[in-house]
Amino acid sequence: MARADLVHLSTWTKSGSVRVVVESPKGSAVKFDYDPDLDVFVYGKALPLGLTYPYCWGFLPGTCGDDGDPLDIFVLSDAPTFPGVVIECRLVGVLRLPERLRQEMEQFFLSTTFFTHKHATVQGWKGHKAAIKLVRKSQMT
Repeated sequence: MARADLVHLSTWTKSGSVRVVVESPKGSAVKFDYDPDLDVFVYGKALPLGLTYPYCWGFLPGTCGDDGDPLDIFVLSDAPTFPGVVIECRLVGVLRLPERLRQEMEQFFLSTTFFTHKHATVQGWKGHKAAIKLVRKSQMT
């Protein structure tokens, strides 16, 4: 039985929540990436020694960011999941976190890109309305 193309799932649920496709679950020391051509999750890279994902990390289906990929998102939850799980979530903001957690997440982002060709910078924090606006602006037509 064929599976739905995860990149093109509807972003929004009937209740107004968003769907999140998990790529790298909480606690994982490996970055997984969804390959839509193969319709599988592939091993992206190992995180630097001692680092694990503090939350489930994935993407918002039905969106396209400035880099051409679906928008990245992480899920604030105590429970880990698995690559490919689709979670219904409520948007709370664009990296709007308590100061201590915000500092930890900034350090995590910087650490995970340290040995790559990518350059990560944190450009600020916005609330719930800004998150909804960003998702709507990034929706594929």
